Amino acid sequence: MNARETEWATHIDSPAIEAGFAALRTRSHGLARTSAAERADKIRAMVAAVLANKQRFYGAAFEELHAGDLDVAAQLVMLKSEADHAAKHLGRWMRPHRVRNSAATLGKKCYILYEPKGVVLNLSTWNAPICIGLVPAIASIAAGNSFALKPSELAPHSAALLREVIATVFAADEFAVFEGAAEVAQALLTQPFDHIYYTGGQRVGRLVMRAAAENFAGVTLEMGGKNPVIVDASAAVKNAAKKIAWGRIANAGQICVAPDYALVHRSVLDPFLSAVTEAIHSMYNPNGKGFEHSAELLRIVNDQHFERVQRLLDDALAKGARIVCGGRTRAQDRFVEPTVLTGIHDDMALMQEEIFAPILPVLPFDERSQAIDIVRARTKPLSLYIYAKDRAAIDFFLASTSAGSTVVNHNLIQSGTNPRLPFGGVNHSGMGRIGGERGFIEMSNARSVVEQPLGFLDTTFNLPPYSKLYRKLIERAVKS
Repeated sequence: MNARETEWATHIDSPAIEAGFAALRTRSHGLARTSAAERADKIRAMVAAVLANKQRFYGAAFEELHAGDLDVAAQLVMLKSEADHAAKHLGRWMRPHRVRNSAATLGKKCYILYEPKGVVLNLSTWNAPICIGLVPAIASIAAGNSFALKPSELAPHSAALLREVIATVFAADEFAVFEGAAEVAQALLTQPFDHIYYTGGQRVGRLVMRAAAENFAGVTLEMGGKNPVIVDASAAVKNAAKKIAWGRIANAGQICVAPDYALVHRSVLDPFLSAVTEAIHSMYNPNGKGFEHSAELLRIVNDQHFERVQRLLDDALAKGARIVCGGRTRAQDRFVEPTVLTGIHDDMALMQEEIFAPILPVLPFDERSQAIDIVRARTKPLSLYIYAKDRAAIDFFLASTSAGSTVVNHNLIQSGTNPRLPFGGVNHSGMGRIGGERGFIEMSNARSVVEQPLGFLDTTFNLPPYSKLYRKLIERAVKS
């Protein structure tokens, strides 16, 4: 099972969900006619309500993940940035987009009209419940849809608070929050939503796609995977080690774009291992009292996921992995020490599954092509990271791989930090994009419109019986 999935219960018939969907469907027709100013006001009001309750969101995240205030504040910054960008540019996005005429449409007016899809469902997850729940909502509201959010039951305090806060801004027929476990998600998937946004693992992603197919709904999937980080021989090793340590350990490794394993050129392997160990201690054990006392080190979300992480670690050690740093765990509070492992090979489960924990496997490579072979042996990742000073190396790794996003000489900074950068995966790591204008387009139907003026310009020479002129024009167009 993927790190962000839970078992799905069998389908239940829920009249409340059916009634909730029907209300959203009815309201969607009126929302389609709202102005850019009205939609922008709703986005601003939603974010203002969230910010007004930030202390309560801080408390909810601490209960769920032992998260500090700054961990949640980072989500709020991303949310506000996305909202401000959408509110500022929404008027331009909504305007008809004129396109150039072709020979066949000369004298006519051609444009693209972005219209709402209708009713959008967001099946959210627990590791960043504010952002993952509400950034897609911003795109959906901007596009003029009604919206349903199913927050994760693994973040129950955040889910309840989201429902309460959203209810202060929106009527339930415009933005509905459905709390509950997997059976609620399944019941929602039986409804004919026009678009479904899902964040989680590939197994459930397939279920979402199957459910969407029943109603030919659009889908946006963000499913993570094995995100590689490549440390080239030309890398600034200490700089790379510190950033990678942070990227792997932030949120206890429970971030969809976190580096999942490191490929390090053998010539810099030993300096990298020393530097990453030093960086981990300097950030998460600066006073030497132990990682468990770090305010910045979060916990694994629940017992089930802790047991999964323990299984991955035990399996790796049993198959020959060596601990460079960390390795200790504690079940009672789901504590996993920041851990670096070497002696890694593909038979280990942690090289087949998304780890979603503060554990970094490190593999050496001798030739750049070897690193590429290791990356290509897995499905295309959501994110890929390259550390190098050599421009030829950077270009080689970029040209030889495929990923939803890539950062050179850093990590994590591409997700939610710039609304002009679309975010999403590729193939197994996801499909579709969110963020800024691309999110607006994702939640819209791009309707092609051609307007034929009447009067002098209303030419009909291409209708039967076909004239010699029309035949000549067609023959000229297809002439080789």
